[in-house]
Amino acid sequence: MTYWHAILLAIIEGLTEFLPVSSTGHMIVTAALFGIPLTSFTKLYLVVVQLGAILSVFAVYWRRFFQSIDFYFKLLVAFLPIVVVGFFLKKHIDALLESVPVVAFMLLLGGVVLLFVDQWFPQQNAEAGERPVTNPSYRQAFVIGVFQCLAVVPGTSRSAATIVGGLTQRLTRRAAAEFAFFLAMPTMLAASAKDLYDYFKEAKAHGVDMAHLFTPEQVRLLALGNVVAFGVALLAIRFFVGFVAKYGFRAFGIYRIIVGGLLLVLLALKVNLQLV
Repeated sequence: MTYWHAILLAIIEGLTEFLPVSSTGHMIVTAALFGIPLTSFTKLYLVVVQLGAILSVFAVYWRRFFQSIDFYFKLLVAFLPIVVVGFFLKKHIDALLESVPVVAFMLLLGGVVLLFVDQWFPQQNAEAGERPVTNPSYRQAFVIGVFQCLAVVPGTSRSAATIVGGLTQRLTRRAAAEFAFFLAMPTMLAASAKDLYDYFKEAKAHGVDMAHLFTPEQVRLLALGNVVAFGVALLAIRFFVGFVAKYGFRAFGIYRIIVGGLLLVLLALKVNLQLV
């Protein structure tokens, strides 16, 4: 992986981590299109670079993290389902990370869902006297966490799955998006820690000690990627929350359908999009 590759992937990550378009899916497709070798370090980079993006959540919403202990308990309840799924399906998830066809299909399918999600879950029903929820209960947080588990399939989008989960619990668009941002923090911290641990085990099996786990260049690549992802994600968060609150998710559905459909056409034409 070159510095150019690291910057490119970090920009893609920062732009897409909090949009319902699948950041992992976009990075996988980008890696395939630009011929970025799928080494153990590249796989690790695709996960760890997301730390920079999710730290932007704290930068934007830091006051929310000091409001009450109840906030953290709800995040824990929402986080637990993905822990269980990740523990039992880690090997299968890693295998899917190498599949561009899976990404293309899930982008297309998720796009269809986002086309209609605003109609399925309107913000309020005045005739029924219902009000949208801005602060989920523990039960609602758990349901949102279950929806997040759908994102283990690349191309689904963790953000999209979590936001749709929030909408099913009558959260407002803004509240659903923001809870998805908050939930990203423990989820991606855990995913990065697990991938770092697996990377260390693999290196140790090949006789590499902890002091030589990363080359100086790899350390610089990780640092650069996280800084770039952090800066780009700061802009993406502010754009996304305002856009979704005003216009909903239809535009993202159309985008996903176009990208997913284009990838399927390229695959049908035998264009090589497989990671190497």
